[in-house]
Amino acid sequence: MRRNWQNPGLERVQHELRSTGAKDGVTNPVRSGVHSRGYLPHVKREGADYFVTFRLADSLPREVLLRYEGERAQRLRALYDAKCAGTAAVAAEEIIQRGFRRAVERFLDQGAGACHLRQPVIAELVDGALKFFQNKRYVLREWVVMPNHVHVLFWPMPNYLVGEIVKSWKQFTSLRAKRVVGTQGERFWQPESFDHWVRNDDERARIARYIRLNPVTARLCSKPQDWRWSSAWPGGIPMEGWGL
Repeated sequence: MRRNWQNPGLERVQHELRSTGAKDGVTNPVRSGVHSRGYLPHVKREGADYFVTFRLADSLPREVLLRYEGERAQRLRALYDAKCAGTAAVAAEEIIQRGFRRAVERFLDQGAGACHLRQPVIAELVDGALKFFQNKRYVLREWVVMPNHVHVLFWPMPNYLVGEIVKSWKQFTSLRAKRVVGTQGERFWQPESFDHWVRNDDERARIARYIRLNPVTARLCSKPQDWRWSSAWPGGIPMEGWGL
């Protein structure tokens, strides 16, 4: 099979769909399957939890993202050339993908760009938008509004799509936030978002812990519950069973 080196992660997700028995025409291709909103492949699973990251337009320069993508492509190419197969190959590819996401997240935590979400009025706006349709369109597991990006772990309810949910958050907050910062003619959010379907309870617990600790890791506060715009803040939606 010919490899797609312009988007090397695409073959990985195609393999996952074949191995799980997904068939064309059985499910809505927007709800389940592989599709792209640009240069990143997205895997959809009906009934799954999702870890989504969306960021401000100036938070991740394109040259930085291209460098990280190039490093990921090289590691994937080396893995393919080694002709690994089966469970070992899937595990190795997941490690590579996770390394890519962590590299991006570490860069974001450095506070690049104008960091408009540092303004309390804008952070409050985003925090409120995330919680507005709680238990109506989705179930929020964890979330945090960082100075230049947002992490959300959630379960979309039936008939509500991940992409449409994230789009509604961004559209609602963008219009109002730009009035605050006075940048009406400029893009507020980066169009592309990172989304990842959660495979099991262990992974969900790990992601939940990462989200709660993100402000601490970025040295914005000393304890998760000290960060006002997150699920760890007292009075937020109680999260049980994460072992935090």
